[in-house]
Amino acid sequence: MHFTEYDTRLAAYALLTTDDQQVLLTWFNGGARAQNAAWSLPGGGVEFDESIHDAVVREVFEETGYTVTVGQIVAEHHFTVPRTASRRPLRSQRFLLDAAITAGELGTTESGGTTDFAKWFPLSDVPDLHPRADIVDLAVEILEERLP
Repeated sequence: MHFTEYDTRLAAYALLTTDDQQVLLTWFNGGARAQNAAWSLPGGGVEFDESIHDAVVREVFEETGYTVTVGQIVAEHHFTVPRTASRRPLRSQRFLLDAAITAGELGTTESGGTTDFAKWFPLSDVPDLHPRADIVDLAVEILEERLP
């Protein structure tokens, strides 16, 4: 299918961890589709005239209250949604980037958004969290590969 025949959503997420192997997750409330509520990573949609790095900085602050510096892209993932009677096909392209907290206090700063709160979890507890977005599973895979 040619790229002019489907819509694209670009998203970027932060991989934030502590030295004692905790990872920061956010509770995505599902927005208009509350049935899609799940644990996710800090991040989300990239605005039209925004870089991936700038989107991560903005999204992390809105969803967690933290200011971050953004490192390298550590993974990418995509999924597609077929055409429906009321919508063109969609490709969602997501990037996962390392990030480090430089300032701030834990707490969402965005009012009325799709993230209700953020919370630190031991990496070993994350596979037991349900429901969780598949971007979280990708983050766990990466973090487990980094373990000594």
